[in-house]
Amino acid sequence: MSKLLKPDGYTALLDLNQTEQAIKKIKDFFLSSLSTELRLRRVTAPLFVLRGLGINDDLSGTERPVCFPIKDMGDSVAEVVHSLAKWKRLTLAEYKTEPGFGIVTDMNAIRADEELDNLHSLYVDQWDWERVLLAENRNEAYLRRIVQKIYSAILRTEFYVCETYPQLKPFLPEDVHFIHSEQLLQMYPDKTAKEREDLICQKYGAVFIIGIGGKLSNGEQHDQRAPDYDDWSTQNESGFVGLNGDLLVWYPLLGRSIELSSMGIRVDKEALLRQLALQGKEERKELYFHQRLLGDTLPLTIGGGIGQSRLCMVLLQKAHIGETQASIWPDSMRQECKAAGMQLI
Repeated sequence: MSKLLKPDGYTALLDLNQTEQAIKKIKDFFLSSLSTELRLRRVTAPLFVLRGLGINDDLSGTERPVCFPIKDMGDSVAEVVHSLAKWKRLTLAEYKTEPGFGIVTDMNAIRADEELDNLHSLYVDQWDWERVLLAENRNEAYLRRIVQKIYSAILRTEFYVCETYPQLKPFLPEDVHFIHSEQLLQMYPDKTAKEREDLICQKYGAVFIIGIGGKLSNGEQHDQRAPDYDDWSTQNESGFVGLNGDLLVWYPLLGRSIELSSMGIRVDKEALLRQLALQGKEERKELYFHQRLLGDTLPLTIGGGIGQSRLCMVLLQKAHIGETQASIWPDSMRQECKAAGMQLI
């Protein structure tokens, strides 16, 4: 509860009914914009996958998936997905999708180990997208180009929402600033990773931090990443490492940065083997997903997730993610939020 931020004098600019209508408008408009920018086709996605296939996203490797036995399958265990990073790649292979095209889906997840605050909920909803690329596009320039397309879709949606609800005023900058996590460390060597994110986002407004998962010069990671979806260990011509990253914006209402998307160019065979070895997870090579990748039956891809409720929260200028999604919150948090003007759904 000590992590709950309560802006002084906060009043929601849209009431509950307007908020529900605006959420629908944002989701429809942004999905259309994103699909057009990246040439994505919507597909249906699973809520859960079988354990033991290596398909579920391990996130930082510490989060426990919600599990249940399947009675009609001999009590085989299913796991509620954390995200669809690997499932999407398998689906692109099945659909024989051509380079330059991809898929997008509504991903719903339960993260039981999440620490609840203004931005984090037990319920996670994302636009999960994945796009096939050619080997020659596995580089930072291509990553940056895709990030700019995504940010353009966000800006377009902000304009649409502010035109629809004039009480909302646009605040996002026109451009996104790119920086490597090692460069960020060198700029602020005495700060934590979160403090560095806040400082750089306050300076530029919108930032994409490249290279998250590998160890920095101080021996630490900017943030943890699983070894088998994003490529965070490939070195570029400037000596920096990583073909993945996070898109963050500065959010004046809460006085902090907010991550809207995590994405990256996915591992090829070499990066997979290298990252499994770096994290001591080489036993995963025997799992179904990893065997498919090592056997050259999966396409090269780039992909990521964009938080639906979090984007709605930012564009509707709300102080708590519970104002844009229905979830479970401690009674004490609900009471504190109500007293602070935050009406949780």
